[in-house]
Amino acid sequence: MALTITSTFAGSFSGKYIAAALLSGSTIENGGIEVMPNIKYKSVIQKIATTGLIGDSTCDFTNAGNVTLTERIIEPLEFQINLELCKTPFIANWESASMGYSAFDTLPPTFAEFLIAHLAAETAAATENNIWQGNLGGAQAGEFNGFTTLMKADAAVIDVAAVAGGVDSANVIAELGKLVDAIPSALYGKDDMFLYISQNMARAYVRALGGFSAAGLGANGVNNEGTQWWNNGSLTFDGVKIFVAQGLPDDHAVAAQKSNLYFGCGLLSDQNLVKTLDMSDLDGSQNVRMIMRFACAVQYGISADCVLYS
Repeated sequence: MALTITSTFAGSFSGKYIAAALLSGSTIENGGIEVMPNIKYKSVIQKIATTGLIGDSTCDFTNAGNVTLTERIIEPLEFQINLELCKTPFIANWESASMGYSAFDTLPPTFAEFLIAHLAAETAAATENNIWQGNLGGAQAGEFNGFTTLMKADAAVIDVAAVAGGVDSANVIAELGKLVDAIPSALYGKDDMFLYISQNMARAYVRALGGFSAAGLGANGVNNEGTQWWNNGSLTFDGVKIFVAQGLPDDHAVAAQKSNLYFGCGLLSDQNLVKTLDMSDLDGSQNVRMIMRFACAVQYGISADCVLYS
């Protein structure tokens, strides 16, 4: 990889680098799904189904009912980041003094610290997208199959067709209603049942509840506060908790129990471990290598307990 430094700066360096805003790994960080760490190869998610357990009372023991055990496999896939930078461009740059005055340069420490944090953040953002929309074998390398990819290929998942033209503040309440109506009766009201919705659907819902339109809630919205009503608090719809999944593509949503959605990985700390290797002592070059290795994947347990809006 080539390192390009674009700058017209002259003078001393303030010691701060700024990266573009990144999606945080909010689904894992905010506890949106179950995390299964320490999977070396693959793990089995056991599913149990029972029928006909309750019968009429008799004096005798009468065996009745059926118990069926099935399973789904979660198999974390291995990924890596291999990044090599040459230290030479920094010599003529505003970080040159921090590299030392020896001909055996070191990578500027402030930049090294920033880049380590940046790579970890990029990994978190990519993992968040993969959790919901990853496509193994697609055009983009470094992906595993996300929940929407898995569910679209699963005939047992309950499908709800998205509105033509996309979700907006005028139709979002009706569309969320379609999603809730499709939740199986046995699951509605469960404490860990969530509506996982995309960012654009969440914004539309917040605006609809702000009122000031025929599709909004009254003339002045929630508590007559108009568009000032919401302050990044929790959201619900028809009594079901809403989880804004940053990695979901626009106009997509999933209704499921948190206990039915799994993220499997090796060591969870691998997602934040960046190793830095100065190659000057090994091959005499001016290169620095940064390395990450981690393994992860997602899976759900019971297909018929998942509703996909897409």
